[in-house]
Amino acid sequence: MGRTSTGLRELRKQQTRDSISHVATRLFIERGYDAVTIADVAAAAGVAKMTVTNHFPRKEDLVLDLHEELVAAPSRAVAEREPGESALTALRRWYLARLDERDALLGFSGPEFVRTIADSPALLGRIREIHEHLEQALAETLAEAAGVPVDDIEPRVVAGQLTATLRVLFHEVFRRTLAGEDNPAIAAGLRDSATAAFDLLEPSLGAYPGTQT
Repeated sequence: MGRTSTGLRELRKQQTRDSISHVATRLFIERGYDAVTIADVAAAAGVAKMTVTNHFPRKEDLVLDLHEELVAAPSRAVAEREPGESALTALRRWYLARLDERDALLGFSGPEFVRTIADSPALLGRIREIHEHLEQALAETLAEAAGVPVDDIEPRVVAGQLTATLRVLFHEVFRRTLAGEDNPAIAAGLRDSATAAFDLLEPSLGAYPGTQT
């Protein structure tokens, strides 16, 4: 009974979180991010303002609610790479698989959503910050895989190169979305771009940090 109750509570919490995020996104698209307050979101979602801030301590994350997964997913792909795979190969495989699914982690969304972000310096700043956190997480994973201290220069440089590539591809999805391309066309174009980007890294990073055994 206790385990069931806990499961139901977690389900309700997630449902409330999702509902708040959906309401907030609609308001931001309709009015613009800066014109909507946390109190506006709470009123529209039918919850207390404190409920909104409990789920989303930062206003930006009402829009970018996948930030934790965006930070964690590339590192997880590297940490769980297949035997014989380098970090670059694992990340390439992860990216292309997500590309086939038009994954929101890669920037896929509707034009109204992308325009809302593009028009907001606060949201663009938050995306930069998320990519910085992604880079740090990836550096820690690479350092562990290479068996070196986390402040060693090599994994941090490699993480910087890999993250820069992911960031460029992320903003390319945004650019093409704002140019009027639909998601299937964007995904088709990005496959060639992503392949070229990862190929550029292959000569220097293709064996780092040593293949997984």
